[in-house]
Amino acid sequence: MKYMVIGAGGTGGILGYKLTEGGKDVTLIARGAHLKAMQAQGLTIHKLWNGQTQTLPVRAVSEEEYDKRPDVILICVKDYSMDSVYPLIRRVSGPETVVIPILNIYGTGGRMQERLPGLLVTDGCIYVSASIEAPGVLTQHGAICRVVFGVRHQEEYRPVLKEIARDFEESGISGILSENIQRDTLQKFSYVSPIGAVGLYFNCAAGTIQQEGAPREMFRAMIREIVALAEAMDIHFEQDLVEVNLKILSDLAPEATTSMQRDIMAGKPSEIDGLIYQVVRLGQQYGVAMPQYEKVAAKLKDSL
Repeated sequence: MKYMVIGAGGTGGILGYKLTEGGKDVTLIARGAHLKAMQAQGLTIHKLWNGQTQTLPVRAVSEEEYDKRPDVILICVKDYSMDSVYPLIRRVSGPETVVIPILNIYGTGGRMQERLPGLLVTDGCIYVSASIEAPGVLTQHGAICRVVFGVRHQEEYRPVLKEIARDFEESGISGILSENIQRDTLQKFSYVSPIGAVGLYFNCAAGTIQQEGAPREMFRAMIREIVALAEAMDIHFEQDLVEVNLKILSDLAPEATTSMQRDIMAGKPSEIDGLIYQVVRLGQQYGVAMPQYEKVAAKLKDSL
């Protein structure tokens, strides 16, 4: 199958690298200096947790240059850039193309499906921590790389989804075809939203949250608030998400930060609305108390 990965940063770059390494037909869509560096010298991954550095030739082009008909499109851009990807998707897609958004914001697939009638748009999320270090160079902060994806309604299921999961596994990506993707994407959100919020509130990296103290306790409390919100939405988890998310946190390099933190500190657009303020709005909508989220949102609105 032909894979197109839109966005070659910490999410798309890692997936494109691994799929290429696994022998799959994959093209990364990028731009600017990052694109030119990948075309000239390949894509380099610096693995922060063990100090290893690897470089691999990858196929990378601009969106204007892409002339294939992909079987699978992986959307790996930030939420604030989503409007820019629709023209490309419409131009290159065939009737059997599967679109898999892999974003931090809960509910992205359903919103995309409304704008892409006739295509299958799943929901999806990824567990990976990585960022662009320099053009053509990514830093990966932890070894975990897991993609969870699936259809929101069982009648939308296609056998090709199992092939995609198998391609992921053959490429060193833990690919999980979910039977309850709304639950599973909200579970991912219960990690990425609190850790980003705590990092911003305390202006700290993962190492601070890994140690007992106020940041770690706020991290726990915000996860519990997401769980309470999920219950009100009739979404029920089978695991203790506090323990699950603390395990993910423990596997990060101490200096790791979230993309939302890095974007805000650099004065760039960020996903703060979808990752923090939207949670407060959902709490109000479903009548769930969100004291920690409200505390963080109030401080950030005053300070940013």
